[in-house]
Amino acid sequence: MHAEPTDIIESLLTSNHRLTRMAAQSTGSTVSAAVWSTLSVLIAEGPRRNGELARSARISQPGMTKLLAGLIEDEWVYRIADTDDSRAWLIAITDKGRAALDDWRAQLATATRAIFGDVSDTEWATLGRAAEILAARVGSKAVAA
Repeated sequence: MHAEPTDIIESLLTSNHRLTRMAAQSTGSTVSAAVWSTLSVLIAEGPRRNGELARSARISQPGMTKLLAGLIEDEWVYRIADTDDSRAWLIAITDKGRAALDDWRAQLATATRAIFGDVSDTEWATLGRAAEILAARVGSKAVAA
C-alpha cells in the first residue's frame, strides 16, 4: 500500500516533534523551548519586532517581552533601531546567542545518538536525502549525505 503525501508529512512532523522532545528531555537542560525557538526564528528570519517575533515563535507578546528581557541580559540578543519606524526596535541575535543555539543543537544531536546507533549505511543515505529535501523546502541548513 502506498502512503498518501499528507500521511507522510504528518508522520514526519509527529516524529520530528517527538524526537526533539525526547532529545531535549535527555539533556537535562532547564532552558525553555521558547528560548531556542526564538533564537531559531532570529537566525532563519533575521531581526524582528517583538510582536513579529512572538508570532513566529508562537509565544504571546507579553511572554515574548519577558523572554527577551532575559535574553538581552544573557547577551544572546540585542535591540537595534528599526529604520522603518524610529519609535520601534528590532531584536537581533548576537554571536553569543548564535553560539548558544549551535551548542544546544549539538547537544540534541548527541542526545539522540543511541536512538540511531544501529542505522545502516543505506538508511543513513535515505535519512540524509530526506534531510536535504526538507532543508530545501523550509530553508534550513542541510548536511550533504
